[in-house]
Amino acid sequence: MKKKYFYISLYIIIPFIFSGIASFSAIISYRLTLDSITRSAGLLWPILIWTIIIAIGAFICGLVLVRIMLKPVEEFIRKAEELPVLAKKLLDTGEVDTGDELKHFEEFFEQVTDVLSKVEARELFPQIIGQSKAIRGILSRIKKVAPTDTTVLISGDSGTGKELVATSIYEHSLRMGKPLIKMNCAAIPEGLMESELFGHEKGAFTGAVSTMRGKFEMANGGTLFLDEIGDMHLPIQAKVLRVVQEKEFERVGSSRTTKVDIRFIAATNMNLEKMVEEGRFREDLYFRLNVFSIKIPSLKERSEDVSLLVNFFLKKYPNLSQISPEAMDVLMNYPWPGNIRELQNAIEQASLMAGNDTIKIHNLPEKIRGMTHNFKDYLPANKSISIDEQLGELEKRIIFDALKKSRGVQVKAAELLGINQRSLWHRIKKYNIDVKQTKK
Repeated sequence: MKKKYFYISLYIIIPFIFSGIASFSAIISYRLTLDSITRSAGLLWPILIWTIIIAIGAFICGLVLVRIMLKPVEEFIRKAEELPVLAKKLLDTGEVDTGDELKHFEEFFEQVTDVLSKVEARELFPQIIGQSKAIRGILSRIKKVAPTDTTVLISGDSGTGKELVATSIYEHSLRMGKPLIKMNCAAIPEGLMESELFGHEKGAFTGAVSTMRGKFEMANGGTLFLDEIGDMHLPIQAKVLRVVQEKEFERVGSSRTTKVDIRFIAATNMNLEKMVEEGRFREDLYFRLNVFSIKIPSLKERSEDVSLLVNFFLKKYPNLSQISPEAMDVLMNYPWPGNIRELQNAIEQASLMAGNDTIKIHNLPEKIRGMTHNFKDYLPANKSISIDEQLGELEKRIIFDALKKSRGVQVKAAELLGINQRSLWHRIKKYNIDVKQTKK
């Protein structure tokens, strides 16, 4: 016969024990007082002796309880501190034993939590490389929203990995295994956008030689990822809003309404709020898409992840090159205006240049070497401005110099910067750079 066990919380047991001691002490004290009054004896010595006995008993009881509770904790900490991963973490943070046990416990468990969160990130999201707090914050938001059908808006600069985040949301969702349809709104001409999204009937327009299913039908039951949603034209936005709200639409050239069940994920590198204010993006669609937002930090905001990304990219290339500490230091101090995409291009080039040898500084792209060495020359003279303003000024100067070198040809400037032409165009608009001046 299996024994039954009953478990009581320590939050009940410990107060119960000490309240029992207090009650027992009060009863004995009361009885001693009555006895002394009845016998007309002195009250001082019996009560004093009993007080000492109770104090010693309470002390011993408290000591035993503390020992019972803390012994497993101390044993866990002792064993955990011997593990290489935690020993290195404690050494890197410079934690020392100050003699304050509670403080030591608090700091230790903070380090354990930090290590476990990194392990969790690697296990759940192996395709997302990074262990910085910024990235772990993103992964935490992905875990919260993925199992739901909530619409997600992902924002961030070009090259930060918005599509990777969207894919991770899908892979951890209840719709995993069902269709995941991706569409880049910036890559489709305005005249074809409606047909691509809604599909069309045969003969609906010139060239429609057969019936075609659109992205909405293809994504039915699954997930639709609309990348670069800020590039979608206003007339199409109104029609997309209906699908997001009502889950229904008609093909081009058809009057038959089609019902769909779609989970929407959108992404943009633009400031949609500003576009709404300027009338370039529908406010109602913006609020429908921005139910749950995820802002992806730029690479310069998480420079501690650069070394992890470098080693990850090196494993992808056949040369299997190593990288010198000096070259890694240059990469970690570069501002990366093209983000992860630029870093990947730089590592691929450096790996080819180094061959089977270790990657040295001279193997890195010239623009990275030059910009890193002259980093201080780009900073504004006024050091009292915020770091964000200084980084913005730095990025502006880097882009201006690249345009100067290419004599205003944006395609060549984008190649020099390791970013795509559209990303460069957005940055030129963002910083109000006069391209005509770079052609002189």
